Amino acid sequence: MLAVTLNLLFPHSISRTESEFENSAMTSIKQEGLPLIDPSKIELRRETAVVLPGKRRGAHAALGYMCSAVLLVLFNKAALSSYSFPYVNVITLFQMLSSCAFLYAMKRWKIISFSEGEPQRVTSNPITLIPLRTLVHTLPLAVSYLLYMLITMESVRGINVPMYTTLRRTTVAFTMIVEYLLTGRKHSSYIVGSVGIIILGAFVAGARDLSFDAYSYSIVFMANICSAVYLASIAHIGKSSGLNSFGLMWCNGIICAPILLLWTSFKGDLEALMSFPYLYSSGFQVVMLLSCIMAFLINYYVFLNTTLNSALTQTICGNLKNCFWDGS
Repeated sequence: MLAVTLNLLFPHSISRTESEFENSAMTSIKQEGLPLIDPSKIELRRETAVVLPGKRRGAHAALGYMCSAVLLVLFNKAALSSYSFPYVNVITLFQMLSSCAFLYAMKRWKIISFSEGEPQRVTSNPITLIPLRTLVHTLPLAVSYLLYMLITMESVRGINVPMYTTLRRTTVAFTMIVEYLLTGRKHSSYIVGSVGIIILGAFVAGARDLSFDAYSYSIVFMANICSAVYLASIAHIGKSSGLNSFGLMWCNGIICAPILLLWTSFKGDLEALMSFPYLYSSGFQVVMLLSCIMAFLINYYVFLNTTLNSALTQTICGNLKNCFWDGS
């Protein structure tokens, strides 16, 4: 109180006194040989401390995606080949339902939240766990995912595997274009040149297996476009909706799971499943459980990698994982 009164009465002398005190303090520090702290270095350290953890999280998300993708292929191969399970859509349905169950349980137990900065509590809506308005906002993401899934399964037919792999490598270029159209993100000339080298190398590798089929090629390119739109939608809707990776996974699951359930029922896969000989085999059930867990992890890392890094990074990681799995 006394200092405030003196400052009001004698502002110039107080300021001069403070200035003289600061100068004398700096002089004593210099005389004693104590290190001086540069404010610019403090700001640089703060910026570095913020940037480096973000980069580490992005790198961990990319590595986590590639590891979980390889493991998912192994478990899916075991179910489809070792146990001769013929219903691919049923596996996808089980994985999606399991993912929704995991998310619902973790949300109810206050382990996770569905949006950035949200307290780990259950919302007033016990069914959707998020506002209906937010769920409707993520509808384009779910639609792009369904189209990507259905067209990708159709694209495998009528084309040999080497040429299919070659054409799928062009997804990188489609991702760059769609990412620019949806989010306005531009990439440097070095990145564009690197993508061109990837596509050129893929065509060189598959040139010997070239057998032109207009319908099959167009389906593969449509699958590439749907894949690019799906990844770019994750980045775009993730920012505009305020949801984190868990929230985006939840919205995608509760929208797509009922549609996929109706689709598998219409095709008769669920009815045929009851007569599958290994349905009650403990080995088959363990493989399916591990497949569902890996599918949950890979979906989480897809959303996390795309939101932390970019849709282009996620596409490149999808190509790099093939280095660890021949024929995936």
